[in-house]
Amino acid sequence: MPRGDGRLNHDLLPGEKGPQDACGVFGVWAPGEEVAKLTYFGLYALQHRGQESAGIAVSNGSQILVFKDMGLVSQVFDETSLGSLQGHIAVGHARYSTTGASVWENAQPTFRATAHGSIALGHNGNLVNTAELAELVAELPKENGRAPKVAATNDTDLITALLAGQRAADGEPVTVEQAAHVVLPQVKGAFSLVFMDESTLYAARDPQGIRPLVLGRLERGWVIASESAALDICGASFVREIEPGEFVAIDQNGLRSSRFAEAKPKGCVFEYVYLARPDTDIAGRNVYLSRVEMGRRLAQEAPAEADLVIATPESGTPAAIGYAEASGIPFGNGLVKNAYVGRTFIQPSQTIRQLGIRLKLNPLKNVIKGKRLVVVDDSIVRGNTQRALVRMLREAGAAEIHIRISSPPVKWPCFFGIDFATRAELIANGMSTDEIGTSLGADSLAYISIDGMIEATTIAKPNLCRACFDGEYPMELPDPELLGKRLLESELAAGTAEPAALDAIRRP
Repeated sequence: MPRGDGRLNHDLLPGEKGPQDACGVFGVWAPGEEVAKLTYFGLYALQHRGQESAGIAVSNGSQILVFKDMGLVSQVFDETSLGSLQGHIAVGHARYSTTGASVWENAQPTFRATAHGSIALGHNGNLVNTAELAELVAELPKENGRAPKVAATNDTDLITALLAGQRAADGEPVTVEQAAHVVLPQVKGAFSLVFMDESTLYAARDPQGIRPLVLGRLERGWVIASESAALDICGASFVREIEPGEFVAIDQNGLRSSRFAEAKPKGCVFEYVYLARPDTDIAGRNVYLSRVEMGRRLAQEAPAEADLVIATPESGTPAAIGYAEASGIPFGNGLVKNAYVGRTFIQPSQTIRQLGIRLKLNPLKNVIKGKRLVVVDDSIVRGNTQRALVRMLREAGAAEIHIRISSPPVKWPCFFGIDFATRAELIANGMSTDEIGTSLGADSLAYISIDGMIEATTIAKPNLCRACFDGEYPMELPDPELLGKRLLESELAAGTAEPAALDAIRRP
């Protein structure tokens, strides 16, 4: 049987990479429950955040067992594998690679032995001081005369190695909880972490709170997840968000919270635009309602004379509904999406490949013909998908096509967990809005303003990261050569890292 490459291929145009999601993390502490199955369904609810690999680690109180592989959650796990994961604590992860290649070694949860047992860790986000952390790993105390080795080439395994290798001033080993309060203040970037040792479930969120992380309550335990929608699927009630800069530990003595850094909230606004599920709440604001409100504000800022508002399914649907409400133009289904094209091992023939977007979308010609259309989408990256969509709608008989985008032009790269195209590939760089519209073949093009988008979230502007739209990053970034998805792999290949750090990230 062919193995899945893990890519869900929700991009509408073959080969056209849209904004790639961050990862999804899930953790549960629940004696008496089937924690592996709870984690499986939690990850299933978070599959949109990462489709390359999936993994679950379970502790029975005396040892941790990790099962992970490349592919979707439903491809990696079955009844047999889940049945082998017995215990009362679990940590799960669904990965999209933002640092490190999409290979088995980089699948999560990561695992490390410690002086007191072992640790398994899942990470949502992306760090900006990866090179610095590699040097810190190289400086850890040697075990049996050998420096620690990082078996993966991602930032997550560096965090795990640092947590596992900490020692007190007198050289004595420390607990995972003590290690966390030493290591976490040194980690820079976006990190929502869920991890565990044999007896305790832990969670931590970076001081900016860039990626979401929530706490839920089961009848006999606790749940931590990237999004509140994952709590719903496993029957947990929402308690609160894990605060920026907060560290949480859950064991037989209950839940305890401490702080490793001062909170400086800078939540990612793109979670509201695209990344998060519409049924998720972030910072007290429902994502679906935010997207509908973005559509309303877009209609006020960029009206169009038209007969019908349609969406690019499904990401543009809430904003299209809001646009129709505010404009008074009817909302309709002008495009039908094939729900079963997310996974295929069969390469399309040349004839089908040339049809491109039609493999996933087909126009309702009787609805579209002769109509002036407003087509609402959430974002434009390269523009190839929208260009193909406009061509298809023209062929279906649309009289006019007015594209409306419920986020501002994407002009800057993200270093905190979203894998956009490179800045040179972003269509909004070097072209005006009118020029982009002409390039797409549309009769008009308009984006929502940054302020309009932010107001739709109801979150204060200073508390949101908007860097991909305005270039204002929430923290100081290192030199460009110390950033990038393949940083550790590049340093290994070129031998450009400090000798000790190079040795630390060289695979055993």
